[in-house]
Amino acid sequence: MTAAQKIFKVRRHYNKWVADQTMEDYALRYTSRHDSSSKQGHVMSIERVGHTALGATAFLALEGLAAVITLAYGFTNAVAAILTVLAVFFITGFPIAYYSAKHGLDIDLLTRGAGFGYLGSTITSLIYATFTFIFFAIEAAILASAMEVLLGIPLALGYALSAIFVIPIVTHGIRAISRFQNGSQWIWLVLQVAAIGVVVTQEYQNFEGWTQYAPVDLPQSTHFDWILFGSAASVLFALMAQIGEQVDYLRFFPIKNKQNRRRWWFWLILAGPGWVFIGAIKMLLGSFLAYLAISDGASVVQATDPTYLYQRIFFFLTTSPTTALLLAAVFVFICQMKINLTNAYAGSIAWSNFFSRLTHSHPGRVVWLVFNVTIALLLMELGIYQALGAILGVFAIAAVSWLGSLSADLLINKPLGLSPNYVEFKRAHLYDINPVGTGSMLIATSLGLVSYLGVFGEVAKSLCHFISLGSCFVFVPLIAWLTKGKYYLARQSTELIPMIELARQRNPKYVTLTCGICENAFETEDMSFCSAYMQPICSLCCSLDVRCLDSCKPQASIGQQSDYFLKLFLPKGLVKALSSRFGRFASLLLVINIINAALMMLIYRQMAPSSLNEAVLLKDTMLALFFTLLIVSGVLSWLFVLAHESRVVAQKESNRQTRKLIREIDAHQETDRALQNAKEQAERANEAKSRYLTGISHELRTPLQSIIGYAQLLSEKANTPSGHQNGLDIIHRSGLYLADLIEGLLDISKIEAGRFDLYRNTVDLPKLIDQLNSMFAMQARDKGIQLQSKILAPLPQHVVTDEKRLRQILINLLSNAVKYTPKGSVLFEVNYRNQVAEFVIRDTGVGIKEGHLKRIFDPFERVRDVSTGNLPGTGLGLTIVKLLTEIMGGDIQAHSVVGEGSEFRVSLMLPWVSQGDGSAYVDSPLSTTLKIN
Repeated sequence: MTAAQKIFKVRRHYNKWVADQTMEDYALRYTSRHDSSSKQGHVMSIERVGHTALGATAFLALEGLAAVITLAYGFTNAVAAILTVLAVFFITGFPIAYYSAKHGLDIDLLTRGAGFGYLGSTITSLIYATFTFIFFAIEAAILASAMEVLLGIPLALGYALSAIFVIPIVTHGIRAISRFQNGSQWIWLVLQVAAIGVVVTQEYQNFEGWTQYAPVDLPQSTHFDWILFGSAASVLFALMAQIGEQVDYLRFFPIKNKQNRRRWWFWLILAGPGWVFIGAIKMLLGSFLAYLAISDGASVVQATDPTYLYQRIFFFLTTSPTTALLLAAVFVFICQMKINLTNAYAGSIAWSNFFSRLTHSHPGRVVWLVFNVTIALLLMELGIYQALGAILGVFAIAAVSWLGSLSADLLINKPLGLSPNYVEFKRAHLYDINPVGTGSMLIATSLGLVSYLGVFGEVAKSLCHFISLGSCFVFVPLIAWLTKGKYYLARQSTELIPMIELARQRNPKYVTLTCGICENAFETEDMSFCSAYMQPICSLCCSLDVRCLDSCKPQASIGQQSDYFLKLFLPKGLVKALSSRFGRFASLLLVINIINAALMMLIYRQMAPSSLNEAVLLKDTMLALFFTLLIVSGVLSWLFVLAHESRVVAQKESNRQTRKLIREIDAHQETDRALQNAKEQAERANEAKSRYLTGISHELRTPLQSIIGYAQLLSEKANTPSGHQNGLDIIHRSGLYLADLIEGLLDISKIEAGRFDLYRNTVDLPKLIDQLNSMFAMQARDKGIQLQSKILAPLPQHVVTDEKRLRQILINLLSNAVKYTPKGSVLFEVNYRNQVAEFVIRDTGVGIKEGHLKRIFDPFERVRDVSTGNLPGTGLGLTIVKLLTEIMGGDIQAHSVVGEGSEFRVSLMLPWVSQGDGSAYVDSPLSTTLKIN
């Protein structure tokens, strides 16, 4: 089977560039963890990866969020929410961290293979990317606020500096981040432990007051309350996506073996889901510090500001305002840099995954790094980040539904065999949409939003995140059981099995295959077989290819899946209408405006107008904005549908033309192979013929010379009867004719066999010309024609050439001229210039027809008509002349007009030499064997 696509050089060069792991850090692909000479090796120790991941838990938002919920909902409900939510984070995060570290996959690749499908995980990538820039803005705002308070740096400049600081480090990936995290780890730990130690030793007498704290406006918060508990938990659930950032580091874990097993598990738990242990300590500390601050008369803003809280601690520690200021500045800078390096890095990976599936291109992870940081900077500079807290609860519903579905698939479906026991992340092997994870996330998100809107009552509203999470663990195994797990794998690349075995024989320890597109070598886990190119292809090149139109899995495309799903519930006519251009437009417009309506409703509820007039004004404004966006989204949706349809049609036509061209090329190659085989057979036959002619010619020449000799002797004997004389003359002429024929055949066979020798002789050129004139003058006189010889330029006395072959060329041409000229003259002209001799033999004979002129140099071709039919000749003379001329590096041209005569012009390189130098060229071979092509 031939390939349907060819690989363009520009695509190969582009894919080689984006596969450079110096900057890319395995964005979009499986993480290589083999320590070898391979360029793809990217191995770090378990401890180094663990410390790098653990450094992300230093962020001060933990203290800030704990302070907020403590002051808002009281100690009992806040601490219950902290411990419960963190326990949920640990349980749901453990399988995610384990499978990531085991298989070397980031959170997006893990999501693809664990229930969401190739395109189904696109929305989760957007959720994750949104999490990274929202929390980048929040954490950078804390740092900028600290720089303003502690160092006097203006807030706007502080925002910019907070964003710029991270870019040079994150640009160089995990290794540069790891150096910063590990280098600052001990400073952070010392200051953090010192702060905790000060609080425990100096403020332990206030623990009882803390445990009894309740807001003034909520006296009932001293006791556990489901609504207050749920409200506090809703704030904390926004942190659930933190496990994704831990996983983006844990994927670099070395492979687990017997030697490192215990360390592997220890650091996996501590740096993965175990971040909640450190988080719990920090959040409890933040809650206690907020209580102390509010008890000392601080405002709510101050009591929830981590910078203010830690400045107070370090003042207790040092009793020096300047030293406390310095320590607080260092501590806040390290904490916020640690988390924002992680936010920026995870965001660059998330945006890379999101846009690679939408656009089938990847300009590089650094581009998305800058993109992510820029969004966060805009949020800070515009002050929008301050309003993000209001939507974090809603955002958390989507994040909980995503990670809950992912965790349920890994924790339930895989052990029960409802899904494959490995995680398949490659585009070529996945359905576009897996209803297990995607469907569960949509159901869980819908239930959570409905609960959040108060449809099921106040308790359900406050516990909406728990409802979303619980529904994930119900619907994930249920949908997998109903679909029998058929949507996890669309196909497998069995064609790679013999290639893998061959690679394993070459290197049993490190098995790799070479991608046919980017020509880089990758582990077999990262490879699939492309039916469009008929070559192995790596996951990155497969993700970026747009021309194949998923030809390897036609039944797994989103179009085929949606048609199949709709036909289960709707009439075929309606499904056909939905699949039309207008149907796709209407569906897209509906989805976009449902999202717009949900956002408008959310904003309306968050703004909570206090009066009827404000409510009416806000409602009218929202409706006007909605219908404006409806018009804009309608135009953009129509343009998108047309552009997408145009691209698909153009791609299909391009693929069709490519296939036709490939078939034509294959046919030409087949024809070329057939012609090449025929040529080789002809050459072998010609060589056999030449050997045969050479052998038989030698066998014939010996008896033929005897016949010629005896015929000549008998004709010269005086006692030979006169009646026999005519017969002897016929025998003698026939023998000479056969001898010439054999000699010509021998010359041709030697030339064709490549065994023809040329000799460099010193030739007396004027003497040779005179000899030729004398030789043919008598023959011309006997026929009654005139032979003229003209020397058009002074001739050198001596030239270097093969005298025998030069004489043979000229004799053949002069002989033919005299033979085919019944009357008139034969002109023999010789010209010499710039060491090139030109011989022209011009006659006034019968001439040659144009059709015959093209064939006179072919073997056994003779001009036969009424006037020349009885002339002797073998038809080999001109063939030998042409071959000899070409071998000697010359050229021969023939011109003729019927009834007027013919002209043969021979040009040869004949270097002249002086008499003293001539002896050096006597019988000197030009080459031992001159090969004739």
